[in-house]
Amino acid sequence: MDTRWKPNVTVAAIIERDGRYLLIEEHTQEGLRLNNPAGHLDPGESPAEGCAREALEETAHPFTPTALVGVYLSRFQRPATGEDITYLRMAFCGSIGDMQADRPLDSGIVRTLWMTPEEIRDSAARHRSPLVLRCIEDHLAGQRYPLALIYTDDAVAGLPNLMG
Repeated sequence: MDTRWKPNVTVAAIIERDGRYLLIEEHTQEGLRLNNPAGHLDPGESPAEGCAREALEETAHPFTPTALVGVYLSRFQRPATGEDITYLRMAFCGSIGDMQADRPLDSGIVRTLWMTPEEIRDSAARHRSPLVLRCIEDHLAGQRYPLALIYTDDAVAGLPNLMG
């Protein structure tokens, strides 16, 4: 049987305010880790829409992507199981709204943290992936691309959800 390799497509929000970046602390199979607000792209949504949804679910802050920071390919092997996973991440920066205090955080999210770049660098051993810091470093370097760089065909939202 032929098996086609497919990376996991994820979206991440790179949220900065007053020199600090918003990270989440979450339970993972590898223990408690720090991550950018991020998650998998869902059927029927554009990458920017997915990023806004994930940021809201994980931080309780509305987020509006305004630029693409970068596109990243990363590979991870789970120490406990040996599972080999490749991620294709699209990271966006944008504007953040006020926290919706009555909104619960997504399952597995322990808390949100505002951290300086130095604090983030110092906590690299606790990052969910090397992309956490890489995306922030690219943002700090001023890397920005127009949202129009990622085209989402109308059929993405227009077709029925085949995932059930």
